[in-house]
Amino acid sequence: MMTMMIMMMLAASGVCVSGIRVFTAGEVKAVNGTDVRLKCTFQSSSAIRVSSVTVSWTFRPIGPGQEETVFYYHEKPFAPLEGRFRRKVEWAGDVSGRDASVVLRKVPFSFNGTFSCQVKNPPDVHGSVGEVRLRVVTTASLSEIVILCVATGGAVLLVLLVVMMVVFVRRCHRRRNPEQNHNILRQEQNHNSLRQEQNHNILRQEQNHNILRQEQNHNSLRQEQNHNSLRQEQKVLTGW
Repeated sequence: MMTMMIMMMLAASGVCVSGIRVFTAGEVKAVNGTDVRLKCTFQSSSAIRVSSVTVSWTFRPIGPGQEETVFYYHEKPFAPLEGRFRRKVEWAGDVSGRDASVVLRKVPFSFNGTFSCQVKNPPDVHGSVGEVRLRVVTTASLSEIVILCVATGGAVLLVLLVVMMVVFVRRCHRRRNPEQNHNILRQEQNHNSLRQEQNHNILRQEQNHNILRQEQNHNSLRQEQNHNSLRQEQKVLTGW
């Protein structure tokens, strides 16, 4: 009744009032002793003011028991100092990003129950409360095990493919190297043969040049001898 009166007064004063919308996962399963994230996001028609937003998490067990405070946030996180959630819950949200999530550490079976997430962003303070039903189980379900096995097998297969590719590339590289070395050796042999032919040609040219010089010298000598013989004959004839 008091809430209705406040809303009517705000409406009469011209202030726009709309319900804040909170979204949660609905149901979450976690293996005993593991960490689990309780996701809670919200939408508000009013501008988000970090200094004004408040987040409240509460817990209601499956069996008989009273509702307990789990976590409270206003400008900074306030974890419980006593009770079953002491040192078991951490802030994992971002108010400016419309995220009011928390993380439960090493959940025991006593955490089986319903967690409620309530967000207020004045003047947007009314709306539904998000609920997450947590089921703490002994082992992962068959579908989760299958997914884990598939993911592990895929990772192993990927590693094997990478190793096979590396081995293949190395083998190809080793096969190409002998061919390259053989080609280089043939090129060097051809180069050496060409140099030998060039040296042989130079030697033959020198030999031919020497032979030509010898012939020229021999011809010069013969010409001198003939000239001397002719002079002697002329002297003999003159003496007569």
